[in-house]
Amino acid sequence: MNSIVKSRQLFERAQQSIPGGVNSPVRAFKSVGGTPLFITKAKGAYLFDADGNKYIDYIASWGPMILGHAYEPVVKAIQEQAVYSTSYGAPTELEIKMAELIISMVPNVDLIRMVSSGTEACMSAVRVARGYTGRNKIIKFEGCYHGHADCFLVKAGSGVATLNIQTVPGVTAGTTNDTLTCAYNDLDAVKKLVSENKGEVAAIIVEPVAGNMGCILPVPGFLEGIRKICDEEGIIFIFDEVMNGFRLALGGAQEKLGIDADLVTYGKVIGAGLPVGAFGGKKHIMQVVAPLGNVYQAGTLSGNPIAMIAGYTLLSILKEQPGLLKELDEKTAYLKDGLNKVLAASGTPYVINHFGSMLSIHFSDHTVTDFADAASANNEMFKKYFHAMLNRGVYLPPSAFESWFLNNALSKEDLDHTIKATEESLKEIMG
Repeated sequence: MNSIVKSRQLFERAQQSIPGGVNSPVRAFKSVGGTPLFITKAKGAYLFDADGNKYIDYIASWGPMILGHAYEPVVKAIQEQAVYSTSYGAPTELEIKMAELIISMVPNVDLIRMVSSGTEACMSAVRVARGYTGRNKIIKFEGCYHGHADCFLVKAGSGVATLNIQTVPGVTAGTTNDTLTCAYNDLDAVKKLVSENKGEVAAIIVEPVAGNMGCILPVPGFLEGIRKICDEEGIIFIFDEVMNGFRLALGGAQEKLGIDADLVTYGKVIGAGLPVGAFGGKKHIMQVVAPLGNVYQAGTLSGNPIAMIAGYTLLSILKEQPGLLKELDEKTAYLKDGLNKVLAASGTPYVINHFGSMLSIHFSDHTVTDFADAASANNEMFKKYFHAMLNRGVYLPPSAFESWFLNNALSKEDLDHTIKATEESLKEIMG
């Protein structure tokens, strides 16, 4: 077992000045128990904690480190840009280049607005949908997390699910009433909600491949059915690609799944891990955004030059070398195959959900296609598995409700170590 004396000391110190000792709840290890690790640096596929321990990283900063940590072209671009100042609060050519690059890669994005986080992007996309349609209600799916704006905290996944918070104080009844929810992959429930709220639904927002209740794939016909409903009822279909974008394909889940969205949202991936986001979509909808239209959205750090150059560098490389994403998908498939073998040999019930370079293990004896399935899995087993893997130098998401995100810096040796560590961990857990 690795020594984590310094992480313990830092966590005790942090709790004196930061709520719960962390600045984002899942980091507190509440779901898995124990002391959160305080990270001092990362390089390639590895994290290093305050005690000097090295871990193979399967979080990738929750998605954006597609080519690994401290990727040299990105670091160099940031360093070169920083000498010109870190923020202007005024337009730059970099913002145009970033917008043009995204539009060149993603279907159905004619106009795009930069913001500072995935939460802000999703919040703004819903506001645009409401402003465009003149309606108030939205439909979201149980276990899908779209950031911490009030309307998204109704039956959300991710940290809300991890902490078992069913209702969030501070979210008003009016907001809750305007947020309609149903199970992911339940098209009949969507039809029912739309029928019961005829002419009142502004938008349906979805993670096209869910990553906040583990990795959960859309069943055939689910997204296609929602697209049809939206077309028939004049509803805006929003793809939350904060996790999927540029990871599943250059054009994101829209390209990979062949489904058109009206609006799409992005997060830290377009800043190579820096605090940034964006929302964009079809021209006739995005034209309502101020100053072109009357739907207001603003931010001093929107289009921040450091975030723009970092994201532009990463996305340009992915566009110029599409084989990189293919390599990453192949590595994920290799890992899945290896995990399948050792899990099957262990005799413990399990399900591996996998799409592209996203993956999750659910210790369950039934398929996992929605939040209820994920919640009913043996999450005590996951807790033991998490710590056994951590002790073997493998850093997994510290919650059964989070997808793994692979990065292309992972070597075959890293993947083999992870498979072997899983075999050893299962033997340890099951005696």
